[in-house]
Amino acid sequence: MFRIRERVVSIGFAIVVVFLSPLSGAIAQAQLQAPQSFRVMDTFDDGGRSLTLGWSALPRDGSSIQYRVLIAESMDGPYQEVAVFPEDQHVQKDMKIPWWTRLPAQDDHRFYLRSGDQFSLEDGTLYWVKLAISDGMHVAETRPLSATPHPNLFNRAQANNLLLLILFTAAVLFSIRRARKNPHRFLRRIAGLDAVEEAIGRATEMGKPILYLTGSASMDNPSTIAATVVLSEVAKKVSTYETGLIVPHRDPIVLAICQEITKEAYTQMGHPDAYSPEMNFYITDDQFSYTAAVQGIMLRERPAAIFLLGYYYAESLLLAETGHEAGAIQIAGTDADHQLPFFVIACDYTLMGEELYAASAYLSREPVLVGTLRAQDVGKAVLLGALTIGAALLTAGEIFHTEMFTYAVQVFSDFK
Repeated sequence: MFRIRERVVSIGFAIVVVFLSPLSGAIAQAQLQAPQSFRVMDTFDDGGRSLTLGWSALPRDGSSIQYRVLIAESMDGPYQEVAVFPEDQHVQKDMKIPWWTRLPAQDDHRFYLRSGDQFSLEDGTLYWVKLAISDGMHVAETRPLSATPHPNLFNRAQANNLLLLILFTAAVLFSIRRARKNPHRFLRRIAGLDAVEEAIGRATEMGKPILYLTGSASMDNPSTIAATVVLSEVAKKVSTYETGLIVPHRDPIVLAICQEITKEAYTQMGHPDAYSPEMNFYITDDQFSYTAAVQGIMLRERPAAIFLLGYYYAESLLLAETGHEAGAIQIAGTDADHQLPFFVIACDYTLMGEELYAASAYLSREPVLVGTLRAQDVGKAVLLGALTIGAALLTAGEIFHTEMFTYAVQVFSDFK
């Protein structure tokens, strides 16, 4: 009796398995469906040879799901597999894409099919693309869609840069216009620049020369350019007081430019006869040989004022200490942050970073320079305001536990 019951149970279990197996396979096939929203289009905002694939996330997306991208030059194939990746990759919301170029659905997948080693895309050629989805047991494919890659003339992702350029240019032109009406508009006081007149006056009263250094960098360095511009303003004041000027160089190109700048400054102030080509002279391009020679000039000539402007390396402390020992009033300025501490300690006044770039506008009061400087300050104020607002929104989002502020911050973070 027991054997008969056991046999009946076995037969019943086999029948259930036979009937349920096709049903389970059908259910799995029903669950594994290719994305209905699959689309293929030419990639926007690129230089060509690229297609963009987009589709909505599947309801049963998981780590076991894999996508395969297939491409062919005709609808009937043959199709070539060019990419395989899991479902948690190429998600649009995780991509660093500006919000104004995103596809409508934030949870869409986006894949950029670019010309590469596996498959070469050519502009103007029609391609057929389809997407296959697999869970390891079953495979579902979308119907093939066609698209043709084309280059674009404008990159929308960089539209923010165009807008910022227009706004900043407008601010510069507006500031220059106002500066021409009033060149003596208020600019933040910088102690080192206020001391230029004092240093030149001190040298005049003592009957000693002024030593002016333009740094150790070549003419393509911004700080060297700033130092030569300031030299022009210093030379104008020196020519008026008929004070001696010594400008040693370690770069022949900087020497030639400074000679012309100094000559022009003396001519503009009506003292061309007071100019001497020997004011600017070349020593050597070797770092410490140049430093030793300048130290010798400091100790022999005992200048009343020393200007250390431009880019400096290890010689900065040697020059500043020797100038201090010579008893000169020293005004330094550099954008080399690793040399600033030495100048701050050993010099009387130090122009830090952008203060050196702004020095020419402060001294000359040229409307174009003053207007540009004020426009830069406006740009910095806008940037600091955006950072402050973004920090406040992020803090509020953490306090109130809401993502509403996060979306607002995204607007600022993408607009950079």
